[in-house]
Amino acid sequence: MVSTTSVNTGVEGVEGGVGLTALLVAAARAIETHRDDALARDVYAEHFVRAAPASADWPVHPKQVADGDANPLWGRFARYFGLRTRVLDDFLLRSVHTGGVRQVVLLGAGLDTRAFRLDWPAGCTVFEIDREGVLAFKHKVLDGLSAAPSAARVPVPADLRDDWVAALAAAGFDPAVPSVWLAEGLLFYLPAAAETHLIGTVDRLSAAGSALAYEVKLDKDLLEYRDSPLYTSTADQIGIDLLHLFAREPRPDSAGLLAGKGWSTSVRTPFDYTRRHGRGPLPEPNDALAGNRWVFAEKPRP
Repeated sequence: MVSTTSVNTGVEGVEGGVGLTALLVAAARAIETHRDDALARDVYAEHFVRAAPASADWPVHPKQVADGDANPLWGRFARYFGLRTRVLDDFLLRSVHTGGVRQVVLLGAGLDTRAFRLDWPAGCTVFEIDREGVLAFKHKVLDGLSAAPSAARVPVPADLRDDWVAALAAAGFDPAVPSVWLAEGLLFYLPAAAETHLIGTVDRLSAAGSALAYEVKLDKDLLEYRDSPLYTSTADQIGIDLLHLFAREPRPDSAGLLAGKGWSTSVRTPFDYTRRHGRGPLPEPNDALAGNRWVFAEKPRP
């Protein structure tokens, strides 16, 4: 097992670049938590936002957003993250409660608190893979709240660009038993070759009966939406230029790759779930969400 303590207790892991987007998503989860019709609740999210100087003055409650849902960032975009959280929560819980999976692997876990806030069955282990600085910041905040996980939680300090497989194995992961994997808000920051390698690695480490969910962007040219309110408001209001962070090369067909390896796959739009749940973003002109897809895959048992 990997210790949950770290000599790095600063905030540098979330203060810039992709790390800062973890705070953006945490703020969105906090706002969603305080909605009367919340799709997901995360009572820890606002504490992450307040603990980092870069985000200390961001809103964490709908009442703190003067123009409400009309605000492209803290309205529509935040609702997108709330919807995504709910859909992926449901996927993970379905895998462990009805599929009998007991290993959960969060790739690029960021400030994910599913190990603490979801109802895990007995015997579940949640592996959280991310850079040491990100995990250290998370530990500092959660330790300050005396938060207790509802499953065995194993942080795995590793960069997904390095040998994270060895780190995961050293943390106690067993590739011989089924697992459920999650790559939430991760792949569009990676070069296409890195995405292909990651998906191939998950396949190699997944026993029959495993499952995987991840998010991709299928836009042929992300710059086509450079004036989208989601992108411009994020840059203007909190200084995050998402298009600068995204890998803008053509994306691989990862769902097709998995299907070729025997996985059953389903590719859905976020708008499918907006209609299912009755709230969340719907398509609009010049929409930065137009190319977003959520992929769900299962590796059949014999």
